[in-house]
Amino acid sequence: MTLLVEIPVRLPPCPSRVVATRSLLALTLTMGLASVSHAAKPAFTGPDLSGVYACEGQDDHEGAYQGTVTLQLVPAQSFGPYGAYLFKLEVPGYGAYPGEAAARGTEMAIHFALTDPSTKDHGTGIASFTKNAQGKWTFFKYYHEPEFKGGNFGTERCVQR
Repeated sequence: MTLLVEIPVRLPPCPSRVVATRSLLALTLTMGLASVSHAAKPAFTGPDLSGVYACEGQDDHEGAYQGTVTLQLVPAQSFGPYGAYLFKLEVPGYGAYPGEAAARGTEMAIHFALTDPSTKDHGTGIASFTKNAQGKWTFFKYYHEPEFKGGNFGTERCVQR
């Protein structure tokens, strides 16, 4: 933190003093901004939603399916209530959909894409997490896939194993 104290002094006008004062002010502002940008980030205080989840989904084009979601917190990119995650959905008979997720508390945005890009099976979802009676995390996700078979959407209900 930079503290400036102004002491009133009456001096006759001097161009070199004005330049020196402006230079000192610019240096002080630069140092103050640098100290703000390099401040330590706050600790992650949100819930850790990491884990392996058993999922049942309903896809508008493909119908009912089952899959496994793995979420892994990325601590170096998480702070305060904001969590960064690696995401992976595995669906037997379809493949793996790796991606990433960003959470604020128990709300999460998710991007995913099938490892075969020719299918254009990729999209974005939003999930809401709650704990069930057994103390396990559960989530409901709605997703949208703008290019898969002319556009698609679906839902998933997942329970932590």
